[in-house]
Amino acid sequence: MKLARSFWAIVAMSCVGLVVPRTAAADEWNKETVLTFSQDVEIPGKVLPAGKYVFRLVDSASNRHVVQVLDHAGRTIATVLAIPAARLTAADDTRITFEEQAAGAPFPIKNWFYPGDLDGQEFIYPTHTN
Repeated sequence: MKLARSFWAIVAMSCVGLVVPRTAAADEWNKETVLTFSQDVEIPGKVLPAGKYVFRLVDSASNRHVVQVLDHAGRTIATVLAIPAARLTAADDTRITFEEQAAGAPFPIKNWFYPGDLDGQEFIYPTHTN
């Protein structure tokens, strides 16, 4: 009787490892990245003062091009629509590219690439016509 209970306890504990999600997989899914900027930067619709921010994809199976930006305390600062971006070679670290900057203005973020990915996110800024 004790042997049977021990057997089922071992089986139950083994199954827990299959059901409980791994945190590393969550980071890979949402591409969560901590970025620290030494100068002000711009995302569509918002200027981010120099500091530490979290960029991640919104958890959506239908649209993988919605980027959420959080402050160091985990509060959502902005949710931004993006379009797919591509590069020829992957890098081992996060890569950010910037748009041209107007004199005295913050640097606008153009692309965000997660480590090891060829595909990334391109931020879209409104065009200003005079």
